[in-house]
Amino acid sequence: MKPSPLVVFYDGGCPLCRREIAHYRRCRGAERVDWVDIVAEPARLQPFGLAPDAAMRRFHVWAQGQWQIGVPGFVALWACLPGYRWLARVVTLLRLETPLQALYERFAARRFRRRCGNHCTPASGR
Repeated sequence: MKPSPLVVFYDGGCPLCRREIAHYRRCRGAERVDWVDIVAEPARLQPFGLAPDAAMRRFHVWAQGQWQIGVPGFVALWACLPGYRWLARVVTLLRLETPLQALYERFAARRFRRRCGNHCTPASGR
């Protein structure tokens, strides 16, 4: 079996994350992505050297042997899904990754605080 071009790590315990990932999983091309719910499958983090706390804090995508975290992860995912390639191109061509990453960091920090505080790990499912 050929390895997936992308491995997407997401918080399956977060209702917002679950809805968003469910949407992407229904898209054409989603069968080429390895979707990892870090709450349901925390052991899947180990081979990638991804710490549970880091995985909970930000969206992580393993693409072509390297990490894409936050907005670059979304861009990598969008580029893999035919219906979203246009969005990946727009963000890249207009050089929007840096300003969008600044917004994403604020959102991710708030989401993590609301979801986890200082006690959340995939193994705890909290």
